[in-house]
Amino acid sequence: MHRHFASLGADAASDDALMARLAARDPVAFRMVVDRHALMIRRIGYRMLGDPSEAEDVAQEALARLWEHAGRWRPGGTGIGAWLHRVSVNACLDRIRRRRFVSSGDLPDRADDAPIADALIDAEQQRATVAACVGALADRQRAAIVLTYYEGLSNIMAADALDMNIKAFESLLHRARRTLHGSLRQAGLVDPSVRQVA
Repeated sequence: MHRHFASLGADAASDDALMARLAARDPVAFRMVVDRHALMIRRIGYRMLGDPSEAEDVAQEALARLWEHAGRWRPGGTGIGAWLHRVSVNACLDRIRRRRFVSSGDLPDRADDAPIADALIDAEQQRATVAACVGALADRQRAAIVLTYYEGLSNIMAADALDMNIKAFESLLHRARRTLHGSLRQAGLVDPSVRQVA
């Protein structure tokens, strides 16, 4: 279940208490953090990298870093979720820079003759095309799209996750949307007569 930053802000005190327990190497507290946040990290990893195995690696890396740096936690901050968003996005960006490749998945070899199968294949092809267009965006543009549209973060929280001021983030997001719209139009998923709304 997705938790928004607004609710995380209200839980800052419990996050601080949880981090104190992590600093004391409490495995039960770590399990609680994993239960609350691992799925979100894996989603970000998968949407940015297109590979479930790498997404799992990103989740493990982010959670391991939280465990390692628990003693440095500053109480009263934006919370564990915000910290993990930032670390996981940065881990994805590092991996993208290293490999410069994003898998968009394979389509089935043979289409089923049933009409419903055709519709499912069309939907899967559209999903794969959208994933490929998102994957072709510049690294930080891809992160902006994933955080705002897939993870549902506000612009302020997404800007924080990317360590940017809000004006710079909104400019980045605008460029990302414009580039993505052009790619989707070129791929035939957007009517060429429809102009992008700013």
